[in-house]
Parts: sequence; structure tokens; C-alpha cells
Amino acid sequence: MSGGATETPRPHYFGIGCFTTFIGFVGGGMIAVLIAKIVGAATKCASDKDTGAPCNWYVFWLYGAIIGAVVVPTVAITLLRRSRRRLENSERG
Repeated sequence: MSGGATETPRPHYFGIGCFTTFIGFVGGGMIAVLIAKIVGAATKCASDKDTGAPCNWYVFWLYGAIIGAVVVPTVAITLLRRSRRRLENSERG
């Protein structure tokens, strides 16, 4: 066995989780604002004349940011764990 087999991967997962939480929060919020723009155009809700912001963009942004902050780290860590299990199984023979 190698020396790396005794190390725990938890700090590695913690770092990936923190980074992807931030990315998911920002990315989910931006995607939700795009959805707000599409919904506003479909419902003929007038955008703000000065900034062009869609109607109720902050509500869409909040929900999108929360969903992104949960989904992106969950998917990233799940895929990382799955690939590590496959690697361990292939090393066993």
C-alpha cells in the first residue's frame, strides 16, 4: 500500500465544497435572472426603464442562488466520490 492510502479525503472534499458553493450561488443567481427576463417578456411585464432589470428579478435571483449553492457542490462531490470508488475498485483488480 502507498502512503497516500491512509490519508482521509475529507479536507479535500471540504475545499471543493466551499469553492463550488460560491460558484453555484453566483451562477445560479445569474441563470435565474435570465429566467426572470424570459418570464417577464412572456408575461409582458415592463422592465425598469433606467437599468433594464426584469420584474421581480431579486426573487428569481434569491431562489436561483440558493438552488445553485446546494446543487453544484452536491453534484461535484458526488462525481468526485464516484470516480474515487472506481479508481479504488480498478486498483484492487
